[in-house]
Amino acid sequence: MTSTTALPTTALGTTRVGAQGYGAMGISEFYGPTDAAESRATLERALELGVTLFDTADMYGSGHNEEFVGDFVRAHRETVVLATKFGLERRADDPGFRGINNSPEYIRAAVDASLGRLGIDVIDLYYMHRKQDGVPIEETVGVMAELVAAGKVRQLGLSEVTGPELRAAHGVHPIAAVQSEWSLFSRDVERAVVPAAAELGITFVPYSPLGRGFLSGALPATGELAEGDFRRRHPRFSGANAVSNAELLAPLRAIAAARGLTPAQVALAWVHTRAQVHQLPVVPIPGTRSRARVAENVAAATVTLTVAELAELDAIADRVAGNRYADMSFASAGRE
Repeated sequence: MTSTTALPTTALGTTRVGAQGYGAMGISEFYGPTDAAESRATLERALELGVTLFDTADMYGSGHNEEFVGDFVRAHRETVVLATKFGLERRADDPGFRGINNSPEYIRAAVDASLGRLGIDVIDLYYMHRKQDGVPIEETVGVMAELVAAGKVRQLGLSEVTGPELRAAHGVHPIAAVQSEWSLFSRDVERAVVPAAAELGITFVPYSPLGRGFLSGALPATGELAEGDFRRRHPRFSGANAVSNAELLAPLRAIAAARGLTPAQVALAWVHTRAQVHQLPVVPIPGTRSRARVAENVAAATVTLTVAELAELDAIADRVAGNRYADMSFASAGRE
């Protein structure tokens, strides 16, 4: 195993962050029961290990996630780079509802609501969570730019956009980061948006770099997932797809065993190599609610995979069964 103990830093627009961030979504919901005390301890441990980019969104827990993370952010405001998002609407009477809203009125109300829940004066990185059909990206980013001018937001980001959409947005206002799913199981972003980000000097922030936990090798069969675990609705974790995809983990397990690593560390190390392969800053944001897991994840940032190991891993994505989402309109790949 080739690694060091310090988490390196990389560019994120006009600032620098630890080369691995933290995705807070699972603290509030989606992956079963949570432990608030352990989750807070995990945030603290991540910061101790050099993680500085912490990612949340207004729709995670319908606001709870921002409130929870906000306490931590305020305690470490000079160190933490806080990212949150707008654009996905939820309904209290329909837990499964996901609407997309990019209207100017919605954006202006959303940023004020997020600032209130977070208890801070300015958001370091503000993402459009999803693009609304029929609303030009230039109009949305124009409104977001107003938030920068007003001092409510420092930098802008976009989530799940195409290459052309990213170029158009960057022409209106500098985009610091683009976020999308990117892992050994999900590589559709490499077709267009990654090259665009590399050309424009935009940092790529891969969410679900462990394939929503599948690449850790510890995910149980779909039927055993806890009630409320949203992966039950994802095609890759269902029936024959889940069985077929589990077989794809063999090379991951073999490399991990030979190197004294975990499958999750090998999968994360692969994501980190994308920075060199595509020549752009890459800051994956794995999520966990465990101090031990966050230490494991951070250690992967300094693992060097060999050419032979990378060749074994690169073939996995083409064999994955099932889409990222049941409704691919929620992903940029559905518009490419």
